[in-house]
Amino acid sequence: MTTAPSRSAPPPPPQDDHADGASANEQLLAAAKTDNEELLLSALEQLEDVNYADGLGNTALHYAVIHGSTDVLEHLLEHDSIHLDLRNRLQGDTPLHIAVRQRYEEHPAARLYIGREVGMDEQLTSTVGSLLEAGADQLVKNRHGQRPGDALPPWSENADPESDDEKIRSMLRRALAETMVASSGDVVDEDDDIIDPNDIASDSD
Repeated sequence: MTTAPSRSAPPPPPQDDHADGASANEQLLAAAKTDNEELLLSALEQLEDVNYADGLGNTALHYAVIHGSTDVLEHLLEHDSIHLDLRNRLQGDTPLHIAVRQRYEEHPAARLYIGREVGMDEQLTSTVGSLLEAGADQLVKNRHGQRPGDALPPWSENADPESDDEKIRSMLRRALAETMVASSGDVVDEDDDIIDPNDIASDSD
């Protein structure tokens, strides 16, 4: 009985320097979705535009907010070239729209606290606060004519000031008041009722 000659394995295909890895733009978005700081920093070293958007119009900042990637979010907000108010193509939402509204989303990946062992209220206020502190514009409207604050339920005199909704509403009011003061040069106490609370939740003018 004769045995067939053994066959050696074929040689591996030649390596392409770019074939075995994602592009810098793909790395940027992947880092934002997975809160991978190392991948983010690697991508930023190769990129000219940190505001790259995918086919849905979402940037790394959008995805960092959607997936609760707080470490990557911090890096992005500190980047000199970051554009805070780019609108995506689907709903015309800015990252701030998503940050305020996503607590109502059913999909787990759209909740700020995904994968986090922290309270929902803490995560929400932290991310919204970070965007506002960085200078996100809460007056930008999406395709439905909604500002970020319009995602909140209507204000009520009986609302619990310690609820998530009211904490976020308070942050939006304070940031808007500070913007108005800075633009007018006036000095007012932050407790002054500069903005009607209902304007944050329902004003679409």
